[in-house]
Amino acid sequence: MKIVLTGASGMIGRPLVESLMAQRHELVVLGRNKPPIDVDRFYRWDSEKDTVPVEAVEGSGAVIHLAGEPVSQRWNDDVKRKIRDSRVNGTRAIVRAIAQAVQKPAVLVSGSAIGYYGDRGNETLDEESGPGSGFLPSVTVEWEREALEAERHGVRTCLLRTGIVLHHSGGALKSMIPPFRMFVGGPIGDGKQWMSWIHRDDLVEMILWAMHNADVRGPVNGVAPEPCTGKVFAKALGEALSRPSALPVPEFALRLLFGEMSQIMLASQRILPKVPLEHGFAFRYPEVTGAMRAAAV
Repeated sequence: MKIVLTGASGMIGRPLVESLMAQRHELVVLGRNKPPIDVDRFYRWDSEKDTVPVEAVEGSGAVIHLAGEPVSQRWNDDVKRKIRDSRVNGTRAIVRAIAQAVQKPAVLVSGSAIGYYGDRGNETLDEESGPGSGFLPSVTVEWEREALEAERHGVRTCLLRTGIVLHHSGGALKSMIPPFRMFVGGPIGDGKQWMSWIHRDDLVEMILWAMHNADVRGPVNGVAPEPCTGKVFAKALGEALSRPSALPVPEFALRLLFGEMSQIMLASQRILPKVPLEHGFAFRYPEVTGAMRAAAV
C-alpha cells in the first residue's frame, strides 16, 4: 500500500518509518529534511507555508500526518505563530491535496494532542470531553477542524490526541533523565498534577492500528490506560534509573526557564483512552513502572 507520511524525522516518525518499510509499504515522505532511511519518494515541504503536490497523495491508501513545530521550547510570539501555523496551515494543505486527488486515500491519521483538554485538575477525561481554554486548546481545536474537512471528501479521519511520549531518545524523558542520573531528579512542582503518558512503541502501534481499523474515526486518545500523578511518574523514572526522586523542580524555576510554556508542564490532565480500549487495542505498556523501565534505557 502507498502510504504518505509527514513528520518522518521526529521522535515518532523515525520508528514509524522503520516499521512501514519493514512491512514493505510504498512510503512517500513530505518534510523539510529527508529521513535517514531510504524511502520510495521524498518531497521537500514546509508545513507552515507550502502546498502539497497532489501527486504525492494520489493513489495512496493512507496519509499519516505528524508534522508540527515542537511545543517544548520557550514561547514568544514568533514561536507561538510557528506552533499554530505548522499545524493548522500544514493540515489544511494536506486536506486540499486529498480533495484534489482523483483516487483519494481511505484514511487520514492526523496528529493532535491532549493539549486539546487544557488544565483540568482531577477531572477524568475521554474522547467525548470538551476542549479546555488557552493557547494550546485553541490551536488544537483549529488543527482538528482542518483535519476533519477530509471527512467531507469521503476519507475516514482519526485525530490522534497524543500524551507525553516516553522514550529516552526524545521528548520530556530525554530532558528529565540527565538530572536524575546526577541524583537531582524529582517531580515537577508539587507532583500532584495528573500526567497522561504513552510509551513510544505503543503509540507507533496505535497509529498503525488506527490506519487499519475501519471502525475507528474521530478523536483517539493516544495515552496509556493508567495516568499517574507527577510524583508517581518521577518515582517510576527514579526506579528505572536506580536513582532517588525526592528533589522537586520548583514552579518558579520552571516559569523562569520556560515562561508561558511552563503552564503545560504544570497542567493536570487525567485522560483515558476510551476509544482504543473499546475497539480492542492492546497496550504493551499499560502502567508507568514497566513503561518507564523500558523507555529510560
